[in-house]
Amino acid sequence: QVQLVESGGGLVQPGGSLRLSCAASGSISRINVMGWYRQAPEKQRELVAIMSYGDSTNYGDSVKGRFTISRGNAKNSMYLQMNSLKAEDTAVYYCNAVGIHYSYSDGASFDEREHWGQGTQVTVSS
Repeated sequence: QVQLVESGGGLVQPGGSLRLSCAASGSISRINVMGWYRQAPEKQRELVAIMSYGDSTNYGDSVKGRFTISRGNAKNSMYLQMNSLKAEDTAVYYCNAVGIHYSYSDGASFDEREHWGQGTQVTVSS
């Protein structure tokens, strides 16, 4: 079973930057798609950015040009560079992983379900 752990959230002033990280642990050989979602108080969870194993990306309209998603060399980790932050970016940011390939000493398996991290709070305020 995969575990997703986010880090890097915090308080930042408008116009500032933050970098979020997500680390996936487990006997993972490949994760098909990883992404970031966010949920502000009294709002629905929304897409921030997703990235496939083949490095295709998709961004939510509100963050295009300001946020950049990337994955580590082993592609079991993921980052979100957030620049020019605005008050409306304030939310809990969640790491998401879909399509996980596991590799064990005695075989392999595939989990098509999506998995979520516990979330990290980002607050943009002066």
